[in-house]
Order: sequence, then C-alpha cells, then structure tokens
Amino acid sequence: MIIWINGTFGVGKTTTAKTIRDLSGWRLFDPEHVGYLLAANLKDLDFDDFQDLAPWRELVPVVANKIHHYTNSSATVAVQSVLVEQYWQELSKGFAALRLPIFHVLLDCEIQELLRRIEHDDIESQARQWRLDHIKPYNIAHDWMTRSADLVVDTTNLDSNEIARIIINAVGDNG
Repeated sequence: MIIWINGTFGVGKTTTAKTIRDLSGWRLFDPEHVGYLLAANLKDLDFDDFQDLAPWRELVPVVANKIHHYTNSSATVAVQSVLVEQYWQELSKGFAALRLPIFHVLLDCEIQELLRRIEHDDIESQARQWRLDHIKPYNIAHDWMTRSADLVVDTTNLDSNEIARIIINAVGDNG
C-alpha cells in the first residue's frame, strides 16, 4: 500500500511522514525526485512545474511500485502536494493499473496556524514565499482534495506524533 500524504505547502506533510517512518518502519518515497530527474533531462522544454509533465504523472506510480516491491515494504509513504484534480486522477489510475492500493491522506490546518507555521519555519525558510503563494491554489483545490481523500486530518492542534498515529491507525483499519 502507498500512503500518499497531500496538503498545502507548510502544513507538516514531511514532518509527519518522517514521524510515521520512525514509528512504523514504513519506507518513505519522495515523488519530487522523479520530478528532479525529469527536469534535469528536459531542460530544453519550457515548463514551470514538473507535475505539469505527463511523464511525471506516469512515472511516479511506476517508481513507487518498484521501490515498494523491491524493498518488500508493508507500506510506503509518499509526500507530495498535488493541487490539480486531473493530475491526482492520473496518478490514482496509474497506481490502480499496477494493482498497488493507495491510501490518500489530506492534512489540513486552520489558516492562522498555517501562516504561523510558515512564518516560523527556520529549517525551510527559503520556501516561505513559495508556501504563501500556494495557499490560494490549495484553497481552490480543497473541495476535490477533501472528497478524494480516504482520511482528512485537521492538524491545527496536533503535533506530528499525534498526526502520525492517526494515520497509522487509519491505515491499519483499512489495510
């Protein structure tokens, strides 16, 4: 099973995924690395976001599947904000074609807490403006993301251990 943690930038996806790995031993998979590979090899093409590249949406399920099976993992955790519904549908179809179940988790947060987290993140301070710029696109995508999620976790008043345990328990109940 792939547990895909989605949500706006700065909501705590990566921190939660690392906590899940520490608590459960599940493997982490970063779909962004597929994007880096494509970006490095497609420098002659004009694009702003590697998610806009059809090969990214095609390769992510394949690479995740290969890693998942090669390592014989019981579960693999992927962390990536996907704000375009069509892209999410393409990814989901790719996982389904490989017969690899996907458990879609949406991390959500009240706006004031999200802004506080973004403004006070010293580890990834260079991403501050990027995160702020993507709040509006996230709000636009929020309805479809909520509908497509197997689990929505409001992280406003939770720490990463609490969030991770909620996800681990939900996956256990659905796995």
